[in-house]
Formats: sequence, C-alpha cells, structure tokens
Amino acid sequence: MSEERIVALLHGRDRAGIVARVSGWIYARGGNILHADQHRDTQEGIFFQRVEWVPAGDVETEMRLFEEMARVDLDMQTSLMRSSRKPKIALMVSGFEHCFNDIVMRCRSGEINCQIACVISNHEKLRWMSQTYELPFYYTPVTAQTKPAAEAEQLDIIAKSGAELVVMARYMQILSANFLDTCGVPVINIHHSFLPAFAGAKPYHQAYERGVKIIGATAHYATKDLDEGPIIAQSVVRVSHRDTVEDLMRKGRELEREVLSEAVRCHLEGRILAYKNKTVVFD
Repeated sequence: MSEERIVALLHGRDRAGIVARVSGWIYARGGNILHADQHRDTQEGIFFQRVEWVPAGDVETEMRLFEEMARVDLDMQTSLMRSSRKPKIALMVSGFEHCFNDIVMRCRSGEINCQIACVISNHEKLRWMSQTYELPFYYTPVTAQTKPAAEAEQLDIIAKSGAELVVMARYMQILSANFLDTCGVPVINIHHSFLPAFAGAKPYHQAYERGVKIIGATAHYATKDLDEGPIIAQSVVRVSHRDTVEDLMRKGRELEREVLSEAVRCHLEGRILAYKNKTVVFD
C-alpha cells in the first residue's frame, strides 16, 4: 500500500514568508513533503498553494493542527484531504453513454480515486448499463411542469447517497439555481464546446454553421449562470470544411471524455482552487 498523504490547498492575501512558514511547520513535525506548488495572482494580490506530504504522526491530528496554523498564523483559507479516502460521487446522465462509461471505467480501474454512489437520469436508456456495473440507478423524468418536484427528488437521492461531488456526464438538463444552492456539494458539468464560444444548445451545429476550424470541450463548475461557471479543463481538435455535423460530434465525444475525466480527477485529488469565477489548477 502507498503511504498515507495529506493534501492541503491554501489561499489568501499574499505576503512574504508563507512558503517558508508552511514547509517549516511540516518539517518541524517530521513530515516529508512530496509535492509543493504555488501561484500568485498579481492583479488581485492573492496567494495560492497546494502542498502534499507524508505526515509523521496521527493524520487527523496533523490536519487539524495544520488548518489552525494556516488560519491563525497565516490568515489563509484552507481545505485538507487524506489520500486514503475515496470520496463518493453522484453521476447525472441522460441518453449519452460515452462520458458515463469513461468515468465509470476510470473509477473502477483506480485512475480516478472515488466511489460512484448513484446514477441519476431523466431517461431509462442507461439503466441496464448501470445495472451491469452494479450501480444504483434512479429514474427521475423531467418536464417543465415536473422539474421542481424532480429536482427535489434528485436532491434527496444525492443527500442520502453521501456524495461529495455531482458530475453531469452529459446530463441534458439545466439545473436550477435552487438545485445548485441546495445541493451542498460542487457540481461539475461537461459542455461540448470551447467556452465561451457556442454556449447553450446544439454547439456542434452552431460550430458547423459558423465554419470554425477547431472545436472543443469544456469542463466547469456549474453555477446559476448557464455555461459560465469557473472553467477547470478544456481541449480542442482541428476540423475542416469536409467535416459534417456528425463528424464534429464524433470528434467532440473524444474530447468530452478526456476533459471531463481530467476535471473530475483534479477535483478529487485536491488540485483546484476556484475564485472570482476562475480556477487555479495545480499540476
């Protein structure tokens, strides 16, 4: 088994000595730093750091003491996680299976360190696939008239599942502001476009009509402003005048899988700090 590690994400007002104080605190307690990275937003004067170390003593005690030091001595907002935990996630899907399959297989192989707590869908299409993977499947049909009740049911499922992250794996519904306010955990969405270009519905059709030479995919945190949440990961591929809409969709599916899995992995490994509708994503 690999060594137990602590991962800390810190951010706050930049000033001299933060890196030295953090590394010195870990060294003084006998810890061994494996990775450390930092970033300074010169426009905002904000300092960001990710540090990962092998603790010398009790893990929970060290996490509590580190958070106290960072908050009291450095005035830093801090989140901590331990490497041995496998957070639970909830997958929201519709009829598309490519992102769903990709996330499930990466979780099962250990590439993404998590447990899939439940699958929620507004269609029955992926029920059999979920059952094949032995994943709890919940069918919650959504219409304009039933949306509030359906979202209430979805929120109840997510809460009871213990999920710490919701992943919209091509869930083709807009989550309401009430859902996002009530959910209580981050929500990651995959949009089949290189945002901010072609936001909204049918972006591949929009790209085809515009005659673009590249198409992309964007994973972002969902907010009440459609397709405008903090961007986590993006990728693009070249296309040409010879490509049909179907070609764009086929090429785009590859990007969607890659970008969504990267965003989920980074989130679960404690590599993302979101602020002012932007993100710092540490390697």
